[in-house]
This record gives sequence, structure tokens and C-alpha cells, in this order.
Amino acid sequence: MSMFNIKVGIFSLFLVLIGCSSSQQTLDKQEPSAAKKMTGLEQLFSNSDTFTKNFTGFMLLNPETDSTYFQLNADKYFTPASNTKLFTFYAALKMLPDSLPALDYVVKGDSLIFWGTGDPTLLHPDFEQADVISFLNESPYELYYSDNHYEDRFLGPGWAWGDYQYSYSTEKTPFPIYGNTVKLEFEEIRQVKISETENGELGIYPKVFRDKIEEVEERPGKKAPLIYRDFNDNTLEYKPESDTVKWTADRPFHYDPYLITELLSDTLSKSVTYLDMMKPQITTRLYSIPKDTVLERMLKPSDNFIAEQLLLTIAAEHSLPMNSRTVIETVREEYLQDLPDEAVWIDGSGLSRYNLFTPRSMVKLLEKIDEEFVKDSTLFSYLPAGGRSGTIENWYEHREGGEPYVFAKTGTLSNNHCLTGYIVTQKGTKLLFSFMNNHYISSSSQVKTEMEKVLWYIYNNY
Repeated sequence: MSMFNIKVGIFSLFLVLIGCSSSQQTLDKQEPSAAKKMTGLEQLFSNSDTFTKNFTGFMLLNPETDSTYFQLNADKYFTPASNTKLFTFYAALKMLPDSLPALDYVVKGDSLIFWGTGDPTLLHPDFEQADVISFLNESPYELYYSDNHYEDRFLGPGWAWGDYQYSYSTEKTPFPIYGNTVKLEFEEIRQVKISETENGELGIYPKVFRDKIEEVEERPGKKAPLIYRDFNDNTLEYKPESDTVKWTADRPFHYDPYLITELLSDTLSKSVTYLDMMKPQITTRLYSIPKDTVLERMLKPSDNFIAEQLLLTIAAEHSLPMNSRTVIETVREEYLQDLPDEAVWIDGSGLSRYNLFTPRSMVKLLEKIDEEFVKDSTLFSYLPAGGRSGTIENWYEHREGGEPYVFAKTGTLSNNHCLTGYIVTQKGTKLLFSFMNNHYISSSSQVKTEMEKVLWYIYNNY
């Protein structure tokens, strides 16, 4: 080939490249083509100052066609907060019988020795459960309680240590009673009401705690709470100069086996003694209330205490070591190997900031629940309903007064809010979604307002 032909070829190629570049510049200046035009969902995310400032992940799936309609950062890890309870829910569906295990016991001579199974419902104000009390009350034997089998800590890893004062951070224990909390009522005279009222209710309940409250004048700290308890003590310090006129407070108590026997003895009006005895391999098990009742109570108001206790009931039911960690590891290894991303699952409630899940793993978990347990609206009865019940009672209401279209589990910690669940669209299509927001400094209401726009758009367009 001559030098002239080579030069002509290079020049021709140069003209072609210029032409392509010019054409691309022209296309870039015009309205996006159909192939590049953003979808309505893309616009909602990209045009939102809220979503562009925080770290947001989203995935929308049609389980019937296995079609992913939209995803944003779906493979990135987020702090899920109480979305973690969906993992606990799945574990309970897989591993618990229809009724919760209540206690294990053996009879030796004239003695009945019993061990807790983590059942959260005994004398809990939100559950009607009398079987265990009736069983113990009617027993002709001397009663002995043991916790020798318990291998867990009372607070979970990654929990905020300063939150032990508040009911959302109630201790997990082998034998919960009264929800592991004490209820206090304050009257207008700014004193704790410790005498019986006309309807027979007590201002401090259980009444054993009437002897454990002390009035104090001063306590270190600028924002000392009205009721204060030391970390390892059950004395409740009361500061009377509060401006509170009438107030009801639930405060967690610290687990002590001797406190458990004191509470049981008072409730049963018969002696219960603590005995540090190893649990034998063979025991008799007593069961309590239906599992479904407890699962609904865990998900709708997002009850951390119940979520943590359910992991312990699974341990008891399957003769595993009595701790949450072993249950989580068992569920992960046996049932969650098909998640698209490994679940960094630490506790039952989501209080731990060590938990990390991706939106696509959350959606896969919903898909597994749907396929393995429910294929209709039955699942919706467990979950909060938009504008109707649970933690989304005041959000995601149908704007035209129709039936709820969002059924989902919330998850909220400071600067983090997530929502994972189901949307039933205007066409009647059931879609699975996970909406995860981390690291925002605005109010959670602002984030939820933007989320509501997205979910309402999906309802109307899919």
C-alpha cells in the first residue's frame, strides 16, 4: 500500500470519528431518547434533595414474574434497625411449633424444679396467658426455679448502653415475667401513687417494687430522668420536682433470679425458691399461647423485647445452647444460604447497629416467607398496614380513602429509617420492596414524606 493511500485512509477515519462525536454531542443536547429517558421512579429518586443527600437503597420485585422493576444501591449494606425483626419472624415460622414453649420441669421427690424457655408472655400485660400460673399454683410439690442453663448476656451486642433505662431496651432473660418491666403511675400531687385506687389497680405494678422506690432530691446529670435505676440494681430513684402532672412510665428491671422467685412467690401466694441446678437432658415441657399471637405483637408495634425472647424460645425448643447467637448462626447456615448477600445478623430486634443487610437480601427474605408459608393476604395480618395499624398507622394512607396498599415493617434508629414489605397496586398486583435510608440528618418525617411519594407512584403505575 502506497503512502498516499495510508494518508487518505487515516484522514477518512478522522472524518468519521469527528462525525460520530458531533452526532453524539447533538444527541446529548436534545431530550433523552426513549432508551435513555429516566423512568418516573428514577426521577422521584434523582429529583429528591432528601434521597440525594442521604444513603438510600431500594428494590422493587414482582414475585409472580420474578421481575425486578427497579433497584437503587440494592447490593449495598445498610443498617436495618427493626427490619431485622423480619429475620426473627422467619426464624420463628421455621423453627417454633404452633404454641410457644413456656417452661421445662422435672419432679424429684417432693420438689418440682423448672427452667425458663424464654417465653415472653408470662403475666405480660398484652397477653392473656394463665396456663403457667395455673400449673405452678396447682402443683402439690415444693417449687424451685433454676437458670443454670442460661448462657447469654442480658443486653445484646451493639446496643446503646445508656438505653437500659427505657422499655425499648428491656433485658432478655431465661424466664421473663411481667414483660421484664415495672409500671409506674404519677398523680397530680407529683408523688408516686403506691396505694390502691378505687378500681383496685396499683400505682406501682408489680407491687413488689413498692419497696424498691426511693425519693431523691438531687442526682448527677443535667437531664436526669424522673425515674432512675442503676445498671445492676433494682432500686428506683424518684425525683419529685418534675413538672409532670400525670404520667405513666414503664421501666425495665434488672434480672436477678432471686427477684424472679420473689415475684412468683408474691403472685402465687406460695413459696418459690431459687436453686442453681443443671438442667437434665430429659425434662417435661409445658406450652403456652399460640405463636401467631406473639408474632403479630412483635411486628405491628415493633416490640424489641418479644423479638429477643423469641430467639431464646427457639433455642429452648431445639435444645440449643440458651443464647441468641447460636440460634442466629443455625438459621443462617440452614435456611439463609440462598440470600444474594450474606446477612450480617447480630440480634433479634434490630437494636444493634452491627446488623447489616442489603435491600435485595431483604426482598429475597420476603420472597422466601411468601413461598414457604403464605401465598395470599394472610401475611398482611401480621404486618403494620399503611394508615391503619402498627408503626405506619399515620403514614402511607390510601389518598383516595381506599383499603391499605402498604403492608410493611419499619425500622428506625437515629439517622436511619427503613421500610420493607408489600405493595398491593391499583391493578391488584402484589409487589415486594425494601426501602432503606441511612445517615440522614433531616427529620425522619421528611424522609417518610419522600418515601410516601415513591410508594404512591408505584401503587398507581405498576
